Amino acid sequence: MNFVEELKWRGMLHQMMPGTEELLEKEQVTAYVGIDPTADSLHIGHLCGVMMLRHLQRCGHKPLALVGGATGMIGDPSGKSQERNLLDEATLQHNIDCIKGQLARFLDFESDAPNKAELVNNYDWMKDYTFLAFVRDIGKHITVNYMMAKDSVQKRLNGEARDGLSFTEFSYQLLQGYDFLHLYQTKNCKLQMGGSDQWGNITTGAELIRRTLGSENEVFALTCPLITKSDGRKFGKTESGNVWLDAKRTTPYEFYQFWLNVADDEAERYIKIFTSLEKGEIDGLIEEHRQDPGRRILQRRLGEEVTKLVHGESELEKAIEASNILFGKATKENLLKLDEATLLAVFSGVPHFEVTRSEAIGAKAVDLFAETTQCFASKGEMRKLTQGGGVSLNKEKLQAFDQIITEGDLIDGKYLLVQRGKKNYYLITVK
Repeated sequence: MNFVEELKWRGMLHQMMPGTEELLEKEQVTAYVGIDPTADSLHIGHLCGVMMLRHLQRCGHKPLALVGGATGMIGDPSGKSQERNLLDEATLQHNIDCIKGQLARFLDFESDAPNKAELVNNYDWMKDYTFLAFVRDIGKHITVNYMMAKDSVQKRLNGEARDGLSFTEFSYQLLQGYDFLHLYQTKNCKLQMGGSDQWGNITTGAELIRRTLGSENEVFALTCPLITKSDGRKFGKTESGNVWLDAKRTTPYEFYQFWLNVADDEAERYIKIFTSLEKGEIDGLIEEHRQDPGRRILQRRLGEEVTKLVHGESELEKAIEASNILFGKATKENLLKLDEATLLAVFSGVPHFEVTRSEAIGAKAVDLFAETTQCFASKGEMRKLTQGGGVSLNKEKLQAFDQIITEGDLIDGKYLLVQRGKKNYYLITVK
């Protein structure tokens, strides 16, 4: 497989230095992508860079995932209008450990293959580098004029930053440049990749190598476009914030639903970028989807592939089962399989009532659902619907409108799910 061609048809190539493609065709290339460990989980905004490494490895080249234990303490001004919070060493180490576990789902770190992935941390080579030595060895090679010309610096200086640009952040591109130099010298890494907003930092690294070691030392750069939604807004954010890869931050159900709900044109782009499906299969899915968009074939396959990659087959099955509870024919057994976080995620958009245990346990259903809570407008309405088989408790038809609510009815010991008709749900929390 040709890596550059693979990126082109997937819509993942934005810029590359001349000679990059020739290098990749000539030899097995070691390349890296940098990830700042500012949280203990990646979010889907990181996925394009991670997928670049995945495709690189599939094409026979060697990926390095660089977690910025050192640069994460500083903060990159690229694409930011404010300086980020600085993290302490213990927090950074925790974040790095968590991120490696997530990357292992995308990259082969364990095999004996010559192109097995490696995780590197720039804190390892920066922690003992004194400020004076760094300024003497590295700072003298790159002029302030060169650094000032970078877009990321210019944007912050020309009004985007409320408080200007600190020296700490200004030095970021030098530190990232040194990462490239270090990896070139120690790992024979000749290619740095990243999002298009990283072009300035990456080319600083290439320039540093040339000025430090001589112009015969050629290294290369390649970037992917920044992924946006069809309306131009930032990809990967919802009303509740980032869509995380960590199941504790974003449940597999919510993760699956995110992909299921993308627009048609977004699904056509995303399935190329965020899956490893081959071109022929993707073209077939796009064609099938265009003939009948209502079936959402593309979104379903996209959601399945990405959720399986991030969370595994069993969590995908649970996410699909959870989706069917709201939109399909599910049973009480299906409902009871849900963990509490998924249950709350599935029914986050339905009317929610809270009652005390004394109000719920031993009460008649009609009193609890039509008087204590407002699941029904009146007792008469509930009585009539129950007689017609139109009321369910926990996905089972309510046999009598005056049925007594017991402890055994509570899901997870504290929830009741009431259904009126086919589509109206109410969640009652019993405290």
